[in-house]
Amino acid sequence: MTSAADEPNNEVADLVGKLVAPEETDGAERRRLLGRLSGALARSAGKARERGVGRGRWLADVFMNIAPRLPVRDYETLRDHHYGLTGEQLADDLVRTAAKATMAVGAVGGALAAAEFAAPPLLLSAPAQIVAETLVVAAIEVKLLAELHEVYGVKVPGNGTQRAAAFALAWSKQRGVNPLAPGSATIALGTAAKTALRNRLMRTLGRHLTTLGPFLTGAVAGGALNRAATRKLAGAVRADLRRQHALPPG
Repeated sequence: MTSAADEPNNEVADLVGKLVAPEETDGAERRRLLGRLSGALARSAGKARERGVGRGRWLADVFMNIAPRLPVRDYETLRDHHYGLTGEQLADDLVRTAAKATMAVGAVGGALAAAEFAAPPLLLSAPAQIVAETLVVAAIEVKLLAELHEVYGVKVPGNGTQRAAAFALAWSKQRGVNPLAPGSATIALGTAAKTALRNRLMRTLGRHLTTLGPFLTGAVAGGALNRAATRKLAGAVRADLRRQHALPPG
C-alpha cells in the first residue's frame, strides 16, 4: 500500500517518465507537465522537511525513486525508433535527440523562471521549477547513458532496480558502467555512491540556477548549458564504452 508520504514522489516519477518518453512533446504540453511536476516536488519537499530530511538527501531519494521507472529501450527498439541506424550512427542520433530534449527543458524552465523573476511576489515558487528542470535533465541523461550501453553491447547485470542504481551512479561519475568491476550492480547504493549522486544532482541544480534572470536570458542560458552538458556526458560515456572493446552490434 502506498503511504501518504510516498504519493508526491510517485507522482513525480510518473510525470518525469512522461517528460522523458521517446514520443515528441510540444512546448505547451512540456510547460504543463513541468508546472505539475513543480507542484508535486513542492509537496514532496514539504513532507521531507517535516521529517527533517536535508535538501540534498531528499533530491537524491526522489531521483532514485524515478530511475527504475525510466523507459529505457533495448537495442532492437532503438533501431526501430531511429530508422534502422546501428553502431556509431545510432549513438550519434541518440545523443542529438537527448541534447535536443535537455535543451528544450532548459528553455522552458528558464522561461518559467524568467516569468517568476518578473513577478517578485511569486519568486519563492521558482526553486521548485528549477528542481523540476534538474530532475528531468538528469533523467534524460541517465536514460541516454543506459541506452548507449545497449548500443555498444555492454550488458549491465541485475534486475531493474539494480541496473537503475548502476546507471545513476555512472551518471554521477560521468562515465560508463564496467560490468566486470566489483559491485557494478548492487541492490542499493552505498553511502559513498549516494554522496556522489547527491553531489552531482546539487551541481546540476546549481547550473540551472543561472536561468533565474529577467526576460528570455534564462531560457537562452538554460537551453545552451543543458545541451553542452549532455554532449559532454555522452562523449565521456562513449569513450569509456569504447575502451571496454565493446563494439556496436551490427
